[in-house]
Amino acid sequence: MKTKGMNDAQFLALLEKVLPKATPDPRLASAIYDRVAQEVRLINNLKSFEKFCTEGSLPDLEPATVEGFRDQIASNFANAQVSVEPTEKGDSVAVEIVLPDRTISNKLKVIPPGAEEAEEVKAKFVPFPVALPEDPGLFWILARRENVGPDEAGIFLSNVEQEYWESKAGQKAQKDRVEKSFAEFMQRVPAAALADRGLKRHYKDPEPSKILHRGPVKAAEATAES
Repeated sequence: MKTKGMNDAQFLALLEKVLPKATPDPRLASAIYDRVAQEVRLINNLKSFEKFCTEGSLPDLEPATVEGFRDQIASNFANAQVSVEPTEKGDSVAVEIVLPDRTISNKLKVIPPGAEEAEEVKAKFVPFPVALPEDPGLFWILARRENVGPDEAGIFLSNVEQEYWESKAGQKAQKDRVEKSFAEFMQRVPAAALADRGLKRHYKDPEPSKILHRGPVKAAEATAES
């Protein structure tokens, strides 16, 4: 017979019941109960905070909005120092909660009203394998957004490669004697640089093309069955 686990209220009720039996000191029993109840509330508040940082957002970076969000967090975490600071890009805020025994850091996105709908209608990714003319049997497994055609995606990819080698990271790599090749570019290019052009890298390493020999496989299966 399977039984469901206790919820927090049931656990605290059980603890309140057994503590007087475990210790004859009512003050100690009360202190233990209060400390455990406080920790349970803290765990639940942390879970809610992490979930909100993953799924929620702020509508803007107005001082009143940021301060209101900070006050809301502070009210959920007693005796904690809370700071909420906009990031450099302005697309999120960095949140830090300093508790007596730990420090919690996270980020919350800033999404203006109406921007969520625009994000939802983004075209999905479709396969976009790429091979070089000098080695047509070796493929880099990429993806492109459905509204970006293969030719256009190829141009975008070439542009991203050129921009990477001209960037500070690309220049440093060349100074460190890294070969200026497509393979090294695919290993090193930031995912965000590709995403800005509607591209995605599934694997950094190339894969050889696979030729499927269907006839011999069927013959082998027939031999095995007999």
